[in-house]
Amino acid sequence: MRLAIFDLDNTLISGDSDHAWGEYLIRVGAVDEERYRRANDEYLRSYEAGTLDIDDYLSFSLQPLAQHPRKLLEAWRRDFMAEVIEPMVLPKAEALLDHHREAGDFLMIITATNRFVTAPIAERFKVDELIAIEVEERDGAYTGRVAGVPSFQRGKVTRLEAWLAEHPEIEREGCWFYSDSRNDLPLLEQVDRPVAVDPDPMLKIEAERRGWTVMSLR
Repeated sequence: MRLAIFDLDNTLISGDSDHAWGEYLIRVGAVDEERYRRANDEYLRSYEAGTLDIDDYLSFSLQPLAQHPRKLLEAWRRDFMAEVIEPMVLPKAEALLDHHREAGDFLMIITATNRFVTAPIAERFKVDELIAIEVEERDGAYTGRVAGVPSFQRGKVTRLEAWLAEHPEIEREGCWFYSDSRNDLPLLEQVDRPVAVDPDPMLKIEAERRGWTVMSLR
């Protein structure tokens, strides 16, 4: 079975779910508005520039999960999915997923956003597997710390390789990876069929230089 891998933010959806979750937390009063927005915006700029310190960012972005009851977090997430994520869903992205699904491909989302935010999005897209940043849990509650290797930049390669080692039935040859971001160059370089989707300026330059497919889902 061939593998079709998709980045999530600004690839399958028209926005950044991690940053949008931060904005949602501000709206519901879960975090301090001025301090959180300033940091949230600065981290997004660093991500877009390819300079994000992932450990520093995760220590910031995962803390709200440890500061509120799980049932409340899950209620917020349901509302977030309906009010924020659903309008970001791209019809052309759904059509692309359907194309690969009909071809019998195994569909995976691999994202640098945490599983709490992205699990229902992956379920919404009906993909077969999600690799995301894992949040440590203890006694049924989130600790606000990362579990394992963050699926960011070269960490996406590490996490994918570990997953493939456990799933020998999935073919490595002929694998697609669709992404918008320069941060995904390490994984784009590893697959047979890299595709730049509405790419950021640096990725667009690299894709054109290397002869990769460039496409838009907007």
